[in-house]
Amino acid sequence: MTTEPDDEHSRRYQCFGFGRDSGPVASEVIEEIVSRDEWFWIVSVEIEREYRDVLARPKFNIPEATRERWLAFVEATTIRVQPSAHPVFPRDPKDEPFIAAALACDADYLITGDRDLLDEPPLVSTKIDRPAEFTKLFTIA
Repeated sequence: MTTEPDDEHSRRYQCFGFGRDSGPVASEVIEEIVSRDEWFWIVSVEIEREYRDVLARPKFNIPEATRERWLAFVEATTIRVQPSAHPVFPRDPKDEPFIAAALACDADYLITGDRDLLDEPPLVSTKIDRPAEFTKLFTIA
């Protein structure tokens, strides 16, 4: 998907769910987000590129067919935003696209296992949570 939701008052969630502390709960969160009409998984071109790069890292040894299925799933289930602001995040510049996407759509949550993002103060109205915290908050799984 590449369009914004019609209802501007719908809750929107920006989820990437990867990082050292993400664990298997991240997939449960993603499944729940994409199953609900009022929740949205937000990405940008930069985030999609990061997904592609991470999945291709040799240390993960993910078969190409699995990577392609995952990327097709991302394409089919996400909403792409084009952030106009690009905040600087010196602690880990690779996290800047996630912050920019969250701010671009005033996301309610940025769900991550990334310690750099979790240690940061809240982003305006966007709450940063680990996948496990998000599952408890919304009684997932």
